[in-house]
Amino acid sequence: MKGPVRTVLAHSPELMVVRFAFAAGDQGALHSHPHVQSTYVQSGRYRFTVDGREFEVGPGDAFVIPSHAKHGCTCLEGGDLIDSFTPRRDDFL
Repeated sequence: MKGPVRTVLAHSPELMVVRFAFAAGDQGALHSHPHVQSTYVQSGRYRFTVDGREFEVGPGDAFVIPSHAKHGCTCLEGGDLIDSFTPRRDDFL
């Protein structure tokens, strides 16, 4: 597995929008960051863990990950996630 492909779609110092393209079996390793994150499932199916809580999401679902929450995912069916971060994630530039 090569992992998800990240594409920065738009950004300003206050906000960043990023597309992550996943293949089935790709994982987003557990991690945390100071940014508030909103995730919209454009396509595919995913199992997410956020602060120890597991749930599955599919096309059209959206949720918010609070600042510093430990989170990650496994892609069950390939597709794209659209993530928004506030403030911008300078480590993605």
